Amino acid sequence: MEQRIDKVNYYLNIAKAVADRSTCLRKHVGCVIVNNDEIISTGYNGAPRGRKNCNELGYCTKKKFFPNLRHAGYDACRSVHAEQNAIISARRKDMIGATLYLTIYNPETGEYENGSNSCQMCRKLIINAGIEKIIVGENNEMGYKIIDIQEWIDNDDLLEGKITY
Repeated sequence: MEQRIDKVNYYLNIAKAVADRSTCLRKHVGCVIVNNDEIISTGYNGAPRGRKNCNELGYCTKKKFFPNLRHAGYDACRSVHAEQNAIISARRKDMIGATLYLTIYNPETGEYENGSNSCQMCRKLIINAGIEKIIVGENNEMGYKIIDIQEWIDNDDLLEGKITY
C-alpha cells in the first residue's frame, strides 16, 4: 500500500507549486495560508499588478542597483513578497490562528534555501494578521522547520538590535 503524504508536506507542496509562478530572477517564494485545514489564500513574489516583472525585464533591479546587498535594499526590489500577497488576499478574521506554509528556492538550481525566513517587513504583517505559526520547507525531501510567531513577539529583535533574516 502506498504511503499517504502528511498534511504539512501536502501544504508545502502546494506552496512550492505557488512559488513556481514567481517572476523573481533570484528566488522563487510561495506561500499558503491555512486555517482549520482550509486554504485561505496563496501568494508568490512578483511585481505589483500592471508593472513589468524582472523576468520580463531580463534583470533584477535590486541586483542591478545594489549588487552587494543580500538582506537589504528591499525598496529597490520590484517584487511584492509572497507573504504580503497572501495576506492582502485574505480576510483578517480568517487568518487569526492560521498557519502560513512557505517555500523558498533558487530558480537556477531548484534547491531550497535552508535557513530562510520572512523578512522584517513581512514579519510585522504576519504578526498583525494574527497568524500563529509558519512552516518553512527546508529541502526537497520533506524537511521543514516550524516557527512560533509568539516568539517573534516575545523576543522583539528590532528592540534588541538583533535583526535576523
